[in-house]
Amino acid sequence: MGFLDALNHALNFFLPALGMALLVPSLARLVWWKALNSAGWLRQVKWAALINAAVLIVGLLLTGRDGAMLTYTGLVLASALTVWWTGLR
Repeated sequence: MGFLDALNHALNFFLPALGMALLVPSLARLVWWKALNSAGWLRQVKWAALINAAVLIVGLLLTGRDGAMLTYTGLVLASALTVWWTGLR
């Protein structure tokens, strides 16, 4: 496996973490726009991306494979909790 193949696998592995990190804070601002007005969107995205990446790695270690539904459930919960922790609490 070459460098480009490894890079492609790594990017595809972390893409759900980045996607959820962009999607959840953006959609949360549509619902709780007044409460999240003071919370920085970029700050929420950064924290969500970091935590989501950790969830994907832990899910891979626990299940032994990528793409397990348990891992994606953890990804959704981690994204929601990060938005709550950084802006709604």
